[in-house]
Amino acid sequence: MDQRSEPKRVSRRKAFALFGYAAAFAVVASPAVLMVSPAEAQTSTTPATPATEAPKSGTERRQERRTGRAERRQERRTGRAERREERRTGREERRDARAGTTEQKK
Repeated sequence: MDQRSEPKRVSRRKAFALFGYAAAFAVVASPAVLMVSPAEAQTSTTPATPATEAPKSGTERRQERRTGRAERRQERRTGRAERREERRTGREERRDARAGTTEQKK
């Protein structure tokens, strides 16, 4: 009982081997743990499409998205054009007002 266990030095080679074994075990074990998971796929609480309509194909859904994007894009363009026109008319009115005041000063 006199004997004491002395700490042994671990070489770099053995340390890297140990890390390699740990990494290999993690790679092998993680998919196995994930596959055994009892969780089920989540379903949305509100259906994306009304229940009265038949399920749409991917092409139909894509076309609807494209149509919606085109409508929103057109609304943005129309809004920009209206704001641009307002700026231009306001600018012209301010110029006319300044021109009217400068003519009166002369």
